[in-house]
Amino acid sequence: MSDAARNGALGQIGTLDRLIHEPARLLICALLYPLEEADFLYLLTQSELSKGNLSSHLAKLEESGYVSIEKRFKGKLPQTLCRLTDRGREAFESYRKSLKALAKALP
Repeated sequence: MSDAARNGALGQIGTLDRLIHEPARLLICALLYPLEEADFLYLLTQSELSKGNLSSHLAKLEESGYVSIEKRFKGKLPQTLCRLTDRGREAFESYRKSLKALAKALP
């Protein structure tokens, strides 16, 4: 790869989706990506984030339309289900492709 092509690819770092690029949100998206849905407790144990931190990041992903959150009861117990929306799934796929392209451009 020529220097110009490499510099052009590396210059695209600034175009990465910053909402997904934040480490905790990247982890949440990566956990949700292969699943149809996951409950809050699963995300909590797998991510090792605090309840407040996980809630905050899920709220940002929900505000952006990347994640949908459904609160319901399973018997008498509350349950929060999270899933990537079509928009979120597309954004994560695009992020992955961009990151792979950037990694290839590195010397």
